[in-house]
Amino acid sequence: MTPFFLLLCTVILCTILYCFLFKKETNSTRPPPPGPRGWPILGNLPQLGTKPHQTLYNLSKIYGTLIYLQFGSVNVVLASSSNVASQFLKTHDANFSNRPPNSGAEHMAYNYQDMVFAPYGSRWRALRKMCNIHLFSAKALDDLRPIRQTEVMSMTQEVYLHGKKGAVVDVSQVINVYSLDALSRVLVGWKVFQEAKEAIELKAMVVELMQLAGVFNVGDFVKGLAWMDPQGVVRKMKKVHKRFDQFFDALMEARRTGKNKGEGRDLLSVLLNFQEDGADFEEGKLTDTNIKALMLNLFTAGTDTSSSTVEWALSELIRHPDILKQAQEELDSVVGRHHLVKEHDLANLPLFQAIIKEVFRLHPATPLSIPRVGENECEINGYRIPKNATLLVNLWAIGRDPTIWKDPMRFDPGRFFPAGPHAHADVKGNNFELIPFGGGRRICVGMRLGLRMVQIMTATLIHAFDWVLPDGQTHDKLDMEEAFGISLPRALPLAACPVPRLEPSAYEFA
Repeated sequence: MTPFFLLLCTVILCTILYCFLFKKETNSTRPPPPGPRGWPILGNLPQLGTKPHQTLYNLSKIYGTLIYLQFGSVNVVLASSSNVASQFLKTHDANFSNRPPNSGAEHMAYNYQDMVFAPYGSRWRALRKMCNIHLFSAKALDDLRPIRQTEVMSMTQEVYLHGKKGAVVDVSQVINVYSLDALSRVLVGWKVFQEAKEAIELKAMVVELMQLAGVFNVGDFVKGLAWMDPQGVVRKMKKVHKRFDQFFDALMEARRTGKNKGEGRDLLSVLLNFQEDGADFEEGKLTDTNIKALMLNLFTAGTDTSSSTVEWALSELIRHPDILKQAQEELDSVVGRHHLVKEHDLANLPLFQAIIKEVFRLHPATPLSIPRVGENECEINGYRIPKNATLLVNLWAIGRDPTIWKDPMRFDPGRFFPAGPHAHADVKGNNFELIPFGGGRRICVGMRLGLRMVQIMTATLIHAFDWVLPDGQTHDKLDMEEAFGISLPRALPLAACPVPRLEPSAYEFA
């Protein structure tokens, strides 16, 4: 049998299955939401383009903020407004609490053994509870504050040395190295990399994983084509997973052999002690695979999303020097110019807080929510949402909804001022017009830590330094293109020259 004939038979079989499934799902008298017509077999997949969040946003202008799509044989519903998102993530949250099958969870996230893609149930709740107690509770965050502050001070010192030389700084690289150092001390008890080069290599692995996780893999939606891996995605996923698995094996071996004892307060110590004690975990004992899968979630999300948000914040402020100046004046007034800003200062900086909210509005860490799947049929806005439909929430589009945000494409922190139209909004999942961390029971578990890291790193970088673009580039010409993945970093890393602006004594610390 020739490869061409085999492919032809596969396409014919997929067509039959597609028609059968589509017919089966349209027996209800209530119509599905409106949406664009798709291609045979592939449905709407070819229409997504290289920046699906923008493509889907443009479709919402045509078909409305609740859209029905067909990705291969999979029914997909897209929410692009706060009203529709709240119905899915609040009213019908329990129904949409699970994840659909996908190759990323299978081949990179230890076959759903992690927390992000784990089925909603007792094991997921146990993992989340463990993280909340030891990492993300108010007490844990306060206990771990000295670690964050030390790494921020180290970052400031490095940038200061570059600034004194008049050198250009790769802002993305600096932020990543020190956010990784802070995170690794919290997760495993020591700085996993002693040289910046090694941290940069891990960052490259994280970026690759996040980009692969954001790919709409044809094999996930047209099962008859999965064996072909037509985009080469699964092959790349297995390769990057192997590198991460070796990395986590080495960390666990170093701890077990005593090569690195850590600082005694880290999550890895807690997990290994729990395992060694033989304590019962949900659905059995805690395995090495469980531990590595959880570490994968925390390392990737913690190093990619927070650092990208800080880089976007600094980019927006460089593009808007008047707002940057106002933020610096506020910091000088509250903190002074003789020492660096501290976490306890942040609550007293209303303009700065508004800036961070505006950055989250325009640059959510995940442009499209991690997909969910509906276990049962339901009704939204009079439309039938079929059983097993995959849900996508376009967070990027919600932040640009002109019915909610006046002049939505404009960077305007004033909208969040106490007297502004959105003074009540927060980013913690309570106001669905601003949900950069998602909403409902599967809201990002690391939200509180991520928010603190974004705030203290951004505040420090604009308090301690002025920023000048290199090679005579003007602020209005700064490239703001995005690179789509499961996260949304800048397409081009931000490069700028730091100019120290505080008293010299502010940069003096051990």
